Amino acid sequence: MSDETPSPRPSERRRRPNVAGGRVARHVVKASPEEEGVLLRLALAQGVTIPRLLVESALAQDAGETASERRAMITKLYELHRLLAAISNNVNQIAKATNATRELHPETFATLTAVRKTAMQIDELTDELSLT
Repeated sequence: MSDETPSPRPSERRRRPNVAGGRVARHVVKASPEEEGVLLRLALAQGVTIPRLLVESALAQDAGETASERRAMITKLYELHRLLAAISNNVNQIAKATNATRELHPETFATLTAVRKTAMQIDELTDELSLT
């Protein structure tokens, strides 16, 4: 067994990917202790380093979002997809029971409400992603 730590998946990468020729420009930014605390909190929340947070935030002025925020939205979209799959399983079970008994079960309306709510969340997130 190797002592090496496994490399993070691409979506979990804290540092920015390398670019051909490297990055030659360097900027020094001074921050107060309070500002440093805010930067650290934001960087930890997005799972990135403070330099990456600063670069993405500055470059996102035109795009309206950072790459980390976009990745978080995509993750949320996948979560909603899994939720919709689970709900559709419930719909299939309800349909099977309804067909067998010819009676509408009380869970039907709650499940269909969950389907509509999830579909609306997916639509909203898709709209957010398409605006960038």
